[in-house]
Amino acid sequence: MKLAFTMGWLKFAIGWGAVFLFRLIPFRPPNFEPMLATIMPFSKRFGLLGSFLFGFLGIVMFDAVTSGWGVWTAVTAIAYGVLGAGSCLFFKNREATVRNFLSFGIVGTLFYDAVTGLTIGPIFQGQSFMVALTGQIPFTLMHLLGTVVFATLLSPVLYRWVVTSEQLELGALFPALSKTVSKG
Repeated sequence: MKLAFTMGWLKFAIGWGAVFLFRLIPFRPPNFEPMLATIMPFSKRFGLLGSFLFGFLGIVMFDAVTSGWGVWTAVTAIAYGVLGAGSCLFFKNREATVRNFLSFGIVGTLFYDAVTGLTIGPIFQGQSFMVALTGQIPFTLMHLLGTVVFATLLSPVLYRWVVTSEQLELGALFPALSKTVSKG
């Protein structure tokens, strides 16, 4: 598994790049983003650590470039990291199908929005729980809509064309480097 993670770094860059670029689209509806839909197919291949790091570092790197780091970075990065690990466990004995992407995506989105939307405001900004809850409902509905769209369209494509692609393995692109990595 360690070698697969080492050899698959280009795939991680493609996944992070796709999420990053989509999240930079101006006037995009809030919470309509492909992070979880990208984590799920990657988790099928890259194990607990790789899946956790995909979600965690995806948020840390995005915030570093856009808004800067804050308490929200820690909460959202950990939440997406946990979703990555949970996705790895969910897909361990399941096929990478639209139905499974939707099943985990919907539950994962509800978990993520409960953890982030109901904690950051009340704990760190003195917001009442009821205000956070009522304000979170429309955002969660939009997030669920995004999850359904991306889990249906993006997750299967990423799994087939990126995650399982042998041509995107470091060893396929640079055979001499592959021999060096496998010896060390």
